Amino acid sequence: MAAPSDPMKPSVPISYPINDLETLMSRAYFDSFHYPFNISSVPLPAAAVVTPPRRRILVCHDFKGGYTDDDKWVQGGTNADAYAIWHWHLMDVFVYFSHYLVTLPPPGWINAAHTHGVKVLGTFITEWEKGREICNTLLATTESARTYAERLAELADMLGFDGWLLNMEVSLHPQQIPILKEFVGHLTQTVHNVVSGSLVIWYDSVTVDGYLDYQNQLNEKNKPFFDMCDGIFCNYSWKENYPKDSGTVAGDRRFDVYMGIDVWGRGTYGGGQWNTVVSLDVLKNDDVSAAIFGPGWVYETQQLPDFQTAQNRWWCLVEKSWEVLQSYPNILPFYSNFDQGHGNHYSVGGFRLVDSSWNNMSCQGFQPVLDCKESSQSSMLVFNNFEDASYIGGGSITCKGSLNINDIFLTRLFLGQLTLEQSVSLNYYAKSDGNSLMGLKLSFSSNLNRITQVLLLPEAELPMGQLTNQYDRIILAQKSADPRHDLFLGSDWVQYESSIMMNGYTLTEVGLFCYFKKPVEVNTSLSYKTTARITVESAYNASLGLIRLQISGQSIEFPSANSWITQGENISWSSNNKGLRTVSLKINWKLKEGTSQAFVAYNIYVQKVSNDINKRDYRTASTAEFLATTKAGIYYISALEVPSGVTNLIFVIQVCAGDGTSQDLDNSPRYQLAVEGQ
Repeated sequence: MAAPSDPMKPSVPISYPINDLETLMSRAYFDSFHYPFNISSVPLPAAAVVTPPRRRILVCHDFKGGYTDDDKWVQGGTNADAYAIWHWHLMDVFVYFSHYLVTLPPPGWINAAHTHGVKVLGTFITEWEKGREICNTLLATTESARTYAERLAELADMLGFDGWLLNMEVSLHPQQIPILKEFVGHLTQTVHNVVSGSLVIWYDSVTVDGYLDYQNQLNEKNKPFFDMCDGIFCNYSWKENYPKDSGTVAGDRRFDVYMGIDVWGRGTYGGGQWNTVVSLDVLKNDDVSAAIFGPGWVYETQQLPDFQTAQNRWWCLVEKSWEVLQSYPNILPFYSNFDQGHGNHYSVGGFRLVDSSWNNMSCQGFQPVLDCKESSQSSMLVFNNFEDASYIGGGSITCKGSLNINDIFLTRLFLGQLTLEQSVSLNYYAKSDGNSLMGLKLSFSSNLNRITQVLLLPEAELPMGQLTNQYDRIILAQKSADPRHDLFLGSDWVQYESSIMMNGYTLTEVGLFCYFKKPVEVNTSLSYKTTARITVESAYNASLGLIRLQISGQSIEFPSANSWITQGENISWSSNNKGLRTVSLKINWKLKEGTSQAFVAYNIYVQKVSNDINKRDYRTASTAEFLATTKAGIYYISALEVPSGVTNLIFVIQVCAGDGTSQDLDNSPRYQLAVEGQ
């Protein structure tokens, strides 16, 4: 993946690496047209800044060399089957890896990982003969080593990721080793100074003797580098005793030892692939950290029956070995639309606005922590539904199958660590067939370690008493009319809302509670008269499109349209092979005063107006064409067709808040562009 032929020229924004030291030194990357689009939009949550004092999992993605059509398109691509990760709850650190000199993580990966509290590292790698030449320049003097380290720290700071994996896979002259140690130490210190919670991880490659000699453990030959940074990623060919020995060498830093596991199985302990848990179990028992390399194996080898199923199965094995590492919700407001960052359609408010395939990792919402346990009710499936119309984005959580009409079905949705100090409002959007109902099961723990189970159920006929009497409270959720539904006719999503006061308790789990509207009892005549439950199975089908928790009475206020500054730049007019005018331009927007941190996404629409817009009575919602969604305050529109007779283009930026609400289109900021020649 080379840089654009002319990085200064406006074009569809892409992510790309830095291939040489000259470009790194000159800071030319920051002059590129593509640079502002590559700045991540989601900061690392405050709760994730401090690295947890426990064994951890680092995941190194290594997918097809990096910067593929799946993720290089910063504003999203067209591959609904693009590779993605959504099991963020099972990792602490994510490394975007490639074999280019300076691998800069695309913002989609950063945004998705940060949403879930996972740190993201770029990769600095030198290998082969070219790598040795690079090191001769990099390590020519102490001053050069420090300067290049500062350039790397600056990139992490400016692009919003959390540090570096250093992979020096070349042999070096012994005289270069002191300068290499200076490079490692100075990079670590500098990036710590500018990026809170940042990490620099050393890869087990060159030794203090200057030899490229993988140790597969922490020992005296690589510990000097370990001592200069935040951890070591040990090579994959370790033996059973190496993790324990490495932990001993690390002393009180045993959790900073990440023992490598190659999922492809190349010389790795346990064989990797579906046996990756063999090595994970050893590392768990020896209480050191793990570095999982190449989980894209599941995708690249087309494991059966399909990627979604195989990926979930593979990561469930990881969970069974190490359990869940990330807990959410852990702060309010909390909101998820369950979007995985790809799909075959895109919806807003339950209405399909796009009916074509797309992918964009930045669109990932909080991902559910679905049950890995084998269900005793195996006829019920819980899955991310990409086919039916979602509420927001490209997917929803669907429970579907056969269920006894007098039974309930429970499944895990989120595992949280949210301490409540005041009343909390809960909202969720569900849709179902006529008789299927979906509620929420909430689990709370107290300081006395007592578990309180609360059901939040739709205001409808409740399940039979014997199915609910094990719960401490049952709250009826009221149907709420969404004021936007008149704009999105045809949406069959129903909003339910209620509130709960559990001060001093910690919300530890959110689950789905599935049942039928009309469970029944009948009398049967056996040898004596009794009452028995019908054991008739019936088809169940219900979906969850959105869930929101926030402090009761709190809502985010949207600034008026004239509170924003909107600008159009790099405007270019052309014609396409249909004979239509086209326009390309960069639009950016920001508040005139204050901060926009409460606003996490923006939906971009365009109105194509063919007469004097100042005299025309129109409603934006009925005339606007949806273009895209973005988390950044900038968007590049490429070759937008302008039909004959259109005199003005009005670009509407619908502001979306962190609680999942969005601004009314008619009150949203906009940028107006007169059509050239009209």
